[in-house]
Amino acid sequence: MSEEQLKAIEAPINPNIPDLRTGDTVSVHVKIREGNRERIQEFKGTVLYIHNNGANSTFRVRRVASNGIGVERTFMLRSPRIDKVVVERHNQVRRSRLYFLRTRTGKSARLKQKFS
Repeated sequence: MSEEQLKAIEAPINPNIPDLRTGDTVSVHVKIREGNRERIQEFKGTVLYIHNNGANSTFRVRRVASNGIGVERTFMLRSPRIDKVVVERHNQVRRSRLYFLRTRTGKSARLKQKFS
């Protein structure tokens, strides 16, 4: 297959996803199908990393659920299941992958807000 044919098969870019950066606090609205009904579920957390790989690009969001249990979820950047992504705040970070947040709780897990 030629390169033009491969690009025709590729998933289109989802216009509802803004430019994301590592450390952003985001709210991801995902379409969930239950039987024949469809509803939108919100997943709010911090972007741990962004994996740029063309049509296979992903971003991982981490939030702390009840009882201090951390939940991470990976989303495809071009997924049609994502209704919208709202960036609630930009945080100042010095690295591209925030794995260190997994071991931290409380005040040490906070990120400084970026004003620009």
